[in-house]
Amino acid sequence: GGQLPRSVAPGPLVQRQPLFGGFGRRRSGPRSHFTMCDRVPEPFNSRRELRMRRPDDWHHHLRDGPDVLRDTVRAAARAFSRAIIMPNLVPPVTTVAAAGEYRERIEAALAASGGAPGSFTPLMTLYLTDTTTVAAVEAAAASGFIKAFKLYPAGATTNSDSGVTDYAKIEPALRAMAAHGLVLCVHGEVTDPAVDVFDRERVFVRTRLPQLISMAPGLKIVLEHLSTKEAVESVLHGGPNLAGTITPQHLLANRNALLAGGIRPHLYCLPILKTEEDRRALLDALRTGCPRLFLGTDSAPHAIGRKETGCGCAGIFNANAALELYAEAFEEAGALEHLEAFCSLHGPAFYGVPANDEVVTLRRETWKMAHSLPLGNEEVVPFRAAQLINWRMDG
Repeated sequence: GGQLPRSVAPGPLVQRQPLFGGFGRRRSGPRSHFTMCDRVPEPFNSRRELRMRRPDDWHHHLRDGPDVLRDTVRAAARAFSRAIIMPNLVPPVTTVAAAGEYRERIEAALAASGGAPGSFTPLMTLYLTDTTTVAAVEAAAASGFIKAFKLYPAGATTNSDSGVTDYAKIEPALRAMAAHGLVLCVHGEVTDPAVDVFDRERVFVRTRLPQLISMAPGLKIVLEHLSTKEAVESVLHGGPNLAGTITPQHLLANRNALLAGGIRPHLYCLPILKTEEDRRALLDALRTGCPRLFLGTDSAPHAIGRKETGCGCAGIFNANAALELYAEAFEEAGALEHLEAFCSLHGPAFYGVPANDEVVTLRRETWKMAHSLPLGNEEVVPFRAAQLINWRMDG
């Protein structure tokens, strides 16, 4: 989109120490309804510029094919140094060899898009199935480049038909993951047709999540794309091995944006957008600064023709401006002092890798999101298409 005249939020600018390297002092004050990770900082006044370590994305769909990958990798590498790459291709990525080949295609796409070698590192995952063996987990751990397994309940979302149908069958694999230090990334929804689509995450958190935790003590679990009050509270009240990611779309939109006044297919994702009360619970969680909450865009592009159809695909593309969108959400939450930690520090700490040294800069500058963007030989409609965005990342 083109640049529009600068717009700065009203109110005095109070200069404090830079966001990068320090977040200002804390004070005691009104507490939220959370009892864990509930340190509520003082409000952080609007700033014209934010400097922070380069972030990573701990949940990203790049899709496949040289033309598509060129565009998706370019978008991801713009802001992120590393990304956990989802394995739900067709066929799914279930072996070390398949993951290695996919990684090579991603690295080739980085070069084709003009990216410097090593400027973006794909962190690979394997697709967990009922038949995943302990030997497969051991091979993944020995590879050095596979960081996690992904649990999709069968039929929960795009290309999840090969997902888990019987949780008892995956217990040996889960125990092996715990033993070898691999992370389990979870799409936390049940697929029982008797459960309303808006309640599938709530039911998963109440029934399946405790089961997973008990099956493999010590296993690190990331409950991805938190979208409900119950899910975020489960992480905030959980132990040190339970973390959660939150997307820009679940922070910035509720189900009215999807359904009120007409169906907007480019806002359809899974987990589906929830109520305003749920969205507010996510914003409340940002203010806690909980170290087990971190960035995961779930950027999941589909070409326009696969969205604007009789049975449209689930997924929202946000990678082209993800950091700017998170800044808007944290500003709405009054939590800008926690933006760097959420985006750049908490994820590496949970996965046991060093934070990035490179610094990026966000500036308060209003610009208009494009109506659509290239996706191989087709186009994709990005999140917040044709709308004004209040922050812009340099570069």
